[in-house]
Amino acid sequence: MEQRYESSPREVERMNTTELRSNFLAENLFAKGKANFVYSHYDRMVMGGIIPTTKAINLSNYDALKSKFFLERREIGIINIGGKGSITADRKSYSMEKLSCLYLGRGTKKVSFKSNSKTKPAQFFLFSAPAHKDYPNTLFTKEKAQPFTLGSSETSNHRTIYKYIHGEGIKSCQVVMGLTVLMEGSVWNTMPAHTHDRRSEVYCYFDVPKNQGVMHFMGQPQETRHLWVQNNQAIISPPWSIHAGSGTASYSFIWAMAGENQDFSDMDFIELKNIR
Repeated sequence: MEQRYESSPREVERMNTTELRSNFLAENLFAKGKANFVYSHYDRMVMGGIIPTTKAINLSNYDALKSKFFLERREIGIINIGGKGSITADRKSYSMEKLSCLYLGRGTKKVSFKSNSKTKPAQFFLFSAPAHKDYPNTLFTKEKAQPFTLGSSETSNHRTIYKYIHGEGIKSCQVVMGLTVLMEGSVWNTMPAHTHDRRSEVYCYFDVPKNQGVMHFMGQPQETRHLWVQNNQAIISPPWSIHAGSGTASYSFIWAMAGENQDFSDMDFIELKNIR
């Protein structure tokens, strides 16, 4: 488990490309047959990537958590962005199609991940935050998430949003989680840009076509920075930072948040003319 520490807006203003990437971009989160995690000190978020191949992979404990097991004091949301697989949590098995989401609450002790096929393995993205209460383990398919479409092709942001863990969906202590799929020909996400000082966020970009990429924008509204992101890479977004992106082709991304509230609409929008 790699640790990432907080950076103030003043520090970020002075970072070069290498420094920005080492602080905010998780380039190697997904590797076949492995489980990789990044612990962020923004709201104590943990994100991870697991790709089981020939054998199941267990959710390990880590010294950085100082706990008896991973979910002793935490909750976790898991979305499959690869082939079919399954997750076993305290002896109960959950089938995971692509874009299915499983929430595991505080106190879940034994968790393992498995792929149905080693040639087309499941790819599990995990997002965890501290929890103060036990909520039941819950599985949502993408259809159960009641997807809705917004934006338009004229503004290059025609997209479908799937909300899984939120106030009117899967119950949690503080995790809010879902994903966005952009339609063919649309490339912009999260416009108009916004911040929300009350919670931190992670973006995990996936289904980015081969030889294509996404330009992710971050930083304070009047002092923006950018990072080129490839397929299956994730970005840490501080509470004070905008988070938006534009790709060289259509793509999808997971958004996951933790912080003071779970209000999906809690956003401080910035007019495009005021962004620098």
